[in-house]
Amino acid sequence: MLAKLEGYAAAVLATLDSSQLAQVVEQLESLDVTVRSRGDLRAALSDTAISPGVRSAIIRDLLNTRVNAVVVRLASYAALVAPAQDLPVVLSELTHEAVVTSRPETQYPVQLSLLASRRRISGSADAVLEDVAVDDYGAIEEDLFRWARTIESNQELRRVLVDRDVSIAGRQELTSQLLSNKVTAASLKLALYVIEGGRPRDVVGSLDFLVDYTAKARDWRVARVATARSLDDQSRAQLLAALEVITGKSVDIQVVDDPSLLGGVLIHVGDLRLDATTKGRLNSLRESIATEVSSDALLTSN
Repeated sequence: MLAKLEGYAAAVLATLDSSQLAQVVEQLESLDVTVRSRGDLRAALSDTAISPGVRSAIIRDLLNTRVNAVVVRLASYAALVAPAQDLPVVLSELTHEAVVTSRPETQYPVQLSLLASRRRISGSADAVLEDVAVDDYGAIEEDLFRWARTIESNQELRRVLVDRDVSIAGRQELTSQLLSNKVTAASLKLALYVIEGGRPRDVVGSLDFLVDYTAKARDWRVARVATARSLDDQSRAQLLAALEVITGKSVDIQVVDDPSLLGGVLIHVGDLRLDATTKGRLNSLRESIATEVSSDALLTSN
């Protein structure tokens, strides 16, 4: 199973009681059977010409109101992170993971390589951060940073948390004792999953990784929009829906009016820049003409 999806599923499924989990398992099994038995659906979901964000949106549209919201959430995330050609298999693996989680005995994930473990942790973070307001991301970054420094500076604490001979449950219990009522609920969930889903000797490294990951996630949750004219409610809603398809995430919009753009919108979200302004098109046209003129002049001189 994809490490990132494994972490995401672990965080989502952990919020369910036994009856809810049983319903999610049943509906995932039904979805898996449907995808495997419908060649047309399997081909559509495996189409490499469709971007991950659009594929995720298609899954949400297909399943919305038909199944539990958790199933929609899991399947659409799988569509976002899985290679298109592997999605049918990944959905089967997701179903199996939910079945294993529903068993009464405690299940801990197998240990992965350093990079794969951090991908698994990032998937868990994606699930946790989805339920957190963007304004609270800074507090999570601060909590995780301070916890990493505490472990670094306390030799006995560090010895216990990196000791593979101490059970995961024991290390998580110690973490809860030290952090409960001192950090946000989201921070505690992330710190606990570092113990469960990460490598024992990488506790501090994983926490520092999560600090950076949360900062980047915050950038992708805020779209900074400059517009030549004020957006009405309908235009704002359409823009918001389009950005959520492109990014595969729920997005908050910060809008600034900038008449110098002449028309259209300029959008920054994460490291993505979308220039659909009149000024931008004019600049591109000017550069294109300048390039052609320079080329013609060079040919004439030769």
